[in-house]
Amino acid sequence: MRKVVYPFLAIALDGCTVGPEYKGPAPLPPAAAPGSTFARTPLATSAQEPSLAQWWKALGDPVLDTLEARALADNPGVEAGRARIAQARQAVHFVRGEQYPTGAVQGTYVDADLPGLNFDQGAGSGSGSGSGSDSKHTEGTSIDFFNLGLNANWEVDIWGGKRRGVEAANAELGAAVANAADRQVQLTAEVAQAYVNLRERQHRIASLQRSATLQQEMLDLSEQRFRSGTTAAFEVERAKTQLNETQLDIASVEAEVDTYLNALAVLTGVAPGVADPLLVPVTPIPLPPASVAIGDPASLLRRRPDVRAAERKLAAATARIGVVEAARLPKVSFMGILGIGGTSPSQIFDLGNMSKIAIPQIQWGLLDFGRSLARLRQTRSARDEAEAQYRQTVLAALEDAETSLSRFGRQRQKVAALAGVSASADRTARLTRQRYRAGTVPLSDSLDAERQSVEAELALRVATAVLTGSFVAVQKSLGLGWQRPGELRINSPD
Repeated sequence: MRKVVYPFLAIALDGCTVGPEYKGPAPLPPAAAPGSTFARTPLATSAQEPSLAQWWKALGDPVLDTLEARALADNPGVEAGRARIAQARQAVHFVRGEQYPTGAVQGTYVDADLPGLNFDQGAGSGSGSGSGSDSKHTEGTSIDFFNLGLNANWEVDIWGGKRRGVEAANAELGAAVANAADRQVQLTAEVAQAYVNLRERQHRIASLQRSATLQQEMLDLSEQRFRSGTTAAFEVERAKTQLNETQLDIASVEAEVDTYLNALAVLTGVAPGVADPLLVPVTPIPLPPASVAIGDPASLLRRRPDVRAAERKLAAATARIGVVEAARLPKVSFMGILGIGGTSPSQIFDLGNMSKIAIPQIQWGLLDFGRSLARLRQTRSARDEAEAQYRQTVLAALEDAETSLSRFGRQRQKVAALAGVSASADRTARLTRQRYRAGTVPLSDSLDAERQSVEAELALRVATAVLTGSFVAVQKSLGLGWQRPGELRINSPD
């Protein structure tokens, strides 16, 4: 047995590993080289490295903090990501196990009638008379054989195909971890955006209700003037139309509020309506901080989970080339059987009847009409596709960051301008109200100034919500919002 096993062990230990060695992805574009900066960097940002997790804390909203914590704990999508990590981890265990021998306990009973074979005759009996020849064709051997023992099978990884399989499985595990982190990035941004939209709609309803109150007063004034003959009927109809349009707007925004309430409940892993007690009380729209840390493009690409996942997919595709190349080369396998037994059940427990079988085998599929070569070319093309997808993911990440930063900066300028407009309209409304009380202007002028002030305030709140939404988009584009779990140590799945 040793004479057979030792050579195979030597072959296995000295075997090579076919296929290309993975040396990392293609070089990054110059815009993402170390030391580079974003091309669309707005004011009030810094190159300081941003905090990876819990970026929403910068908004200073306790309700949002609660929603984010619930979403990360109970969202089904996050749970599905954890399950996919567990599946990938077990896949690594499975592929690693294929490098080692398999063994089993077996019990065997053989009952055979073999006509034409007589194991009792000598090797030279075939040269006898014709009657002896006739006896050889009519006689045979009956066998009853009982055996209890162990069997082992091992395919020696001469060419490193199984080792490449382990590399591919480890890379797929890394991709699963990165995809789970990317889901956290998407989820935290969705929760924050839905929350900001909810608060903006709630404040919009309050502003529209104030507008409706002013429009009702304007309608009452128009009807009084019409009855006194100082205004035309179309002024009354115009006031009615404006009031009806505002009431329709209120109903439409109330429907949007319900939509965001339902969305936030589902995002946090509960049924619609369960989160209403937390969300129905109106609170201010959260504002982004005065200065936002954005880092640089190089750190962005190291941090974004979708880029990490694409890189791991490329590593897995590279390793699979070695798996396919090894499958085209000769395979060496070994089967061993060790057992006890004999021609009767009582001999199963006789340790003197020990049987040992060693069966080495070499197999090389030389004639497959190009199937193995086609599969190899297919695997190489899959690797080229993964590399192209990695480059595309890198460029998309840079585009996402630059676009979100530009919008954030422009929106900040717009909010500053609208804040001035709102303040001016508020002062005008206050002065007009004072003049009306002094009797120098009619009530219609005072109501019109109030309406313009409400509209300016509404526009400012909408722009503020858009600004906070732009901040959320920046955090999402920077790849923030995920934590570094222990399973990120993908090289050792134990």
